[in-house]
Amino acid sequence: MVTDGHPAYQTFARQARIAHAFVKLRLGERVRGAVHVQNVNAYHQRLRSWLARFHGVASRYLPNYLGWRWALDGERIASPERLLRAAVGIFHT
Repeated sequence: MVTDGHPAYQTFARQARIAHAFVKLRLGERVRGAVHVQNVNAYHQRLRSWLARFHGVASRYLPNYLGWRWALDGERIASPERLLRAAVGIFHT
């Protein structure tokens, strides 16, 4: 996991027992390997803007919303018909 170094991320990584590296934004570092923190920040902003229209999301449904956003953001589902088919589990055309 690569983050901006906020202490909450460090705590989470330690508790989840996952590797954690952070970029030093104050020193102008924005890239760590293949991960560019600005891409993550941009995605987070798009997700927050999109979720705002729902006036809050229950935590237990967050994976569903993230999956929906993943499909829309990557233009993986290009039409309302295909979105409906995917929602009810009909993936062929």
